[in-house]
Amino acid sequence: MARRQARAAGGGRWLPWLGLALLPLAVPPAAAPGGCPSACYCVATPELVTCRYERLEEPPRELPAAVHNLSIAGSNLSILPRAAFAARPLRDLRLLRLRHDNIHTIEDMALQGLPALHTLDLSHNPLLSVAAGAFAGVPLLRTLQLNQALLAAPLEEQLALAMQNLTLRRLELAGNALQALPASLLPPGLEELDLRNNSLQRLAAAELRSLEAPELRGLRLNLGANPLSCDCALRPFLAWLRSAGSRVLDARSLRCAGPPALRGAALLRLRPEGLVCAASEGGEPGQLETASYVFFGIVLALIGIVFLMVLYLNRRGIKRWLHNLREACRDQMEGYHYRYEQDADPRCASAVGTPGL
Repeated sequence: MARRQARAAGGGRWLPWLGLALLPLAVPPAAAPGGCPSACYCVATPELVTCRYERLEEPPRELPAAVHNLSIAGSNLSILPRAAFAARPLRDLRLLRLRHDNIHTIEDMALQGLPALHTLDLSHNPLLSVAAGAFAGVPLLRTLQLNQALLAAPLEEQLALAMQNLTLRRLELAGNALQALPASLLPPGLEELDLRNNSLQRLAAAELRSLEAPELRGLRLNLGANPLSCDCALRPFLAWLRSAGSRVLDARSLRCAGPPALRGAALLRLRPEGLVCAASEGGEPGQLETASYVFFGIVLALIGIVFLMVLYLNRRGIKRWLHNLREACRDQMEGYHYRYEQDADPRCASAVGTPGL
């Protein structure tokens, strides 16, 4: 018993020291000197700051000056005003993610004070207004992500003005229900364009010509998950895809969404002559419909030829059959004529009228 009490007393002396040893592990990194804002947390170092689902109405002001990557998600920023992140100089910030933040307006010089910004992610925001100088003050911006951000309003003209002074290398426009290539949003020197999960049925001939412009010769595209219509209007795009397949990064995964006969077929396995259009669609007459009429005409011609051959080969038998038919009709008519004469004879009529004589 005494030994047990001594052991318990000895173990009790170590408990305070054990608590002090574990205390640094219980304190989050944000509590370190010069650490993260109260509504955010740091990952490993203050250079990576994440603020998730804190319902912020404006960017945090107490950001560490050494932050390189800043991510704010699930808040209610609504409007990015002028110099929204300039409360404290962030000269080393290179990546800014503002996803699911209900941003609908970006004002002039909203990114002022971020001279090293390289990547800006505004995906999943219901953008309604983008000022012409929204991206001014970020000369090193090379990647702009606008996935599912252009669904609330048509912003192509506004974005074209806002991007005209940028030197972008990558532009992401996935999930925006785009029905055509946004040619006005393709700045010279753009290297990669993400158009996945839109409403593109094809790239028209004029759009393909714009991609062949000297300033866009190095542009590569992602076109997956688009409802491609594999009809005759797809032929120019199919020819371009085969000649410049390396420019479409996911060319091998492209599939037809229609018509039903080609649904799910790989584009690169199609033949141009197999892409047909119905005349009702306003395109050229459908080759399938024309072929059907030609085939029907050929079948009728063959039936006619066979019928004439049968008649020719059986001409004697048919002549004999017609002669017999004529004789039978003549005999039948003579029989009717004889009966008529018998009925018309008055002697026969009087004999029938006086049976007792």
